[in-house]
Amino acid sequence: YRECVSAGVCTPADDSGPWFAGDDHPVVGVDWEQARTFSRWVGGRLPTEAEWEYAARGGGRDQRFPWGEKEATCENLVFDNCGEPTAPVCSRPAGNTRHGLCDMAGNVWEWVQDCYHDTYEGAPADGSAWEAGPPNEMWDRVMRGGSWTLEIYQISPTIRNGCHHSQHSSEIGFRPVR
Repeated sequence: YRECVSAGVCTPADDSGPWFAGDDHPVVGVDWEQARTFSRWVGGRLPTEAEWEYAARGGGRDQRFPWGEKEATCENLVFDNCGEPTAPVCSRPAGNTRHGLCDMAGNVWEWVQDCYHDTYEGAPADGSAWEAGPPNEMWDRVMRGGSWTLEIYQISPTIRNGCHHSQHSSEIGFRPVR
């Protein structure tokens, strides 16, 4: 992300304090537009909500966690009982999906492309992003995955949250896809 800022394409993250402890931690303190700009700069995009959930469920499986049914601990993910804010990216391999994707639960919320809706009624059936959203000044974009501030019962592959596109905090990051 620092390279994108140095190139004059991205704007600096707002919250790099103690939550961003080094180059191996997730980028936090970026709003939805900053995440989208960086994703484009690296030749990618933000995932759709449907893509994100499919990946977090280990290829669409009906399972409790990205890694399956094994109980969640600090060996699988970073949540509020682990004694740290963010952790280095992919530092919890016991929590990987069967396809090897890491950090699909906990660590930081991840921006996705979609506009926020309370339900999936009327959502695109083809996995594309739901770009049109209801007029909502508070929650206009979707974040997935949960963060280091949540308790374990709040984290699953289906967890989602609405958030204003301009929101940035130590709990929010992103994951580009191609």
